[in-house]
Amino acid sequence: MPVFQYTVRDATGAVRTGTSEAENQEILKRRLQEQGFTVSDLKQTAAGRKSNPGGGWGRVKLNDLSIFCRQFSTMIDAGVSLVRALDVLGEQTQNPKLRRILQDIQTEVESGQTLSKAMSKYPKVFNNLFIGLIRAGEVGGVLEESLQRLSHFLEKDMELRRKVKAALTYPSIVVVVAILIVLGLCTFIVPKFVELFRDLGVKELPWMTQFLVDFSDFLKTKWYIGIGIIVALWLAIKYFGTTKVGRRVIDRVKLKIPVFGKLGHKICLARFARTLSTLLVSGVPILQAMETVAGTVGNEIISEAIMNARARIREGDRINDPLEKSKMFPPMVVHMISIGEESGALDQMLSKIAEFYEGEVEAQLQSLTSAIEPVMIVFLGFCVGFIVIAMFMPLIQVIQNLTDGGGGNDSAAAAEG
Repeated sequence: MPVFQYTVRDATGAVRTGTSEAENQEILKRRLQEQGFTVSDLKQTAAGRKSNPGGGWGRVKLNDLSIFCRQFSTMIDAGVSLVRALDVLGEQTQNPKLRRILQDIQTEVESGQTLSKAMSKYPKVFNNLFIGLIRAGEVGGVLEESLQRLSHFLEKDMELRRKVKAALTYPSIVVVVAILIVLGLCTFIVPKFVELFRDLGVKELPWMTQFLVDFSDFLKTKWYIGIGIIVALWLAIKYFGTTKVGRRVIDRVKLKIPVFGKLGHKICLARFARTLSTLLVSGVPILQAMETVAGTVGNEIISEAIMNARARIREGDRINDPLEKSKMFPPMVVHMISIGEESGALDQMLSKIAEFYEGEVEAQLQSLTSAIEPVMIVFLGFCVGFIVIAMFMPLIQVIQNLTDGGGGNDSAAAAEG
């Protein structure tokens, strides 16, 4: 987890400095403000940046982590020592990056470090949720149960991601094919027609044809400008997304996009409920659990609503009231959370909410896929049809001119006779 150095003023105006771990700057700033401090300066330390080695090149997939948790839990439950289990898992994993990380974690644990602390060196692999559950398992002496819950959570998360990717695969392929067809026609076919028009003596082209000819010339002679604009736009959006204002704007736009905005909102709600349920059932305190959920929900607007709710809970309010006022959580979610809080079964109610929204996401993805297929086919047909019509319009004009000219010659010959 990143380490931040902060400078704050307390209620008496005295200046205090220190360091603390947090998911990001915003979460730490809110935490300090809740403690009554006024934040003057907050930045990530060089040590915090260097302590994020990541284990080398490559990527650790969710499937690798899920298998690791399941096997780790089985070995701990069977009485295998922690160091021995890490050694065996490091040898048998197929992911080279995860193998290097587990070897380093094993060394840290052998030297007396706790498992959660050793894992926190790799925040890109073991996120805040992972560390929180491992720490709760260590404190409660139920590490194998925490690992089982982690594995179950990761499997559910993978299933949800897999459904979203499967639903977006078809339209993505159609869009890519349409772009390639249009680029191919404009680069190779349109110039042939332009030469034909010149040979036929066509001087003025229809607007559709002229637009297509200009676009073809741009692709052939100034293609690098187009690539430069796309790359510059992508980098600008990516940089804008790294700022606080940019993240808020982009995440708010994601929630407002027609069709896909509602889908993304439901995915965030499912992730919120599933994550919070997993943390609470593992014995993580509600305030710590809310902070962890805010860092993993995947949307800055919803994350801010969760942190505001956390601040209200810290002051003694119930969890459902601030969530309802945020307007980010539907009434059904708020009422179910309220019932769960009153009955003392909040984790079970959150699990039901997660299952409900995961089902909603699956149903919406199926209907979206069915609706997208004809739209994509029409889109592809429109692109190709536009090019075909634009290319044949000058030929139709030439044929009409020849016909009119031929008719005029026949009339003149008849008059002379």
